[in-house]
Amino acid sequence: MTPSLLWYSLALVGAACLEAQSPPMKLWPGAAPGDKAASGGTGETTKPTDNLVDGRPVTALGDVTEPTLTVYRAPAAKDTGTTVVVCPGGGYYILAIDLEGTEVCEWFNSIGVNAVLVKYRVPRREGRPPYAAPLQDAQRAVGIVRSHAAQWGLDPERIGVLGFSAGGNLCAVLSANSASRTYPRVDASDDASCRPDFQLLIYPAYLVDDKGGYKIAPEAAVTAGTPPTFLVMAEDDPIRVENVIGYAMDLKEAKVPFDLHVYPTGGHGYGLRRTKEFVTTWPARAEDWMRSRGLLKKG
Repeated sequence: MTPSLLWYSLALVGAACLEAQSPPMKLWPGAAPGDKAASGGTGETTKPTDNLVDGRPVTALGDVTEPTLTVYRAPAAKDTGTTVVVCPGGGYYILAIDLEGTEVCEWFNSIGVNAVLVKYRVPRREGRPPYAAPLQDAQRAVGIVRSHAAQWGLDPERIGVLGFSAGGNLCAVLSANSASRTYPRVDASDDASCRPDFQLLIYPAYLVDDKGGYKIAPEAAVTAGTPPTFLVMAEDDPIRVENVIGYAMDLKEAKVPFDLHVYPTGGHGYGLRRTKEFVTTWPARAEDWMRSRGLLKKG
């Protein structure tokens, strides 16, 4: 048995024993594409001086060289078969792993949706676009999930993505670059489609030029093949609300269904923690949108 097949056999055995939360699964059997080697560690970069959200700290991870996915299963009585691959934000420098990761997966489980948390590579790789290595990880993650849908009891036609900030950028870039992988084929998971069936972009970053305007960056271009999209942002977000407005304008032009929510205040980086700002009611709007699209029905 080759090392790749051995790695995958072990991964499948682990996946067969999934409970509410599976053990993390490595995305790559060896070093990730374009990286010379994995260091084996993920450093927590949280500092006491970091801002609190809803009175609580945010756990920040950096130096991710061994990207993983972790499956969070919805309770059997609620399980709809729908799955969302979750991409935390952090400017492609760190991952806000609890605020925009684990807490979101647990919320999805509460409404009957399975969640898959992707710990993608950060910080940015020198000499490559900021999204390049994370895009490979996201393509690989969605392919793994879809190729194992039957085994894991998931609906292969209801696999979406959700991302915050840089993670929202990553989801949009993935949706624009799902026709072919940006890395050499590893195994059968890379034969499965990595196109999301729907996407939720929560205060997404880097979709428009920093200099102003509404033109969407070419790596995140909208086409008729872009999946139905849910968008949320605050007008006073320093990352610029034009990100969601410009993206929505292009979705409208391409005749792609979308749901856009812009709030007057709220800033950036709130995850789904409820504060005094009305923008933090977005999870209820997202649940409504998913229900309207039949994503919360049992398959």
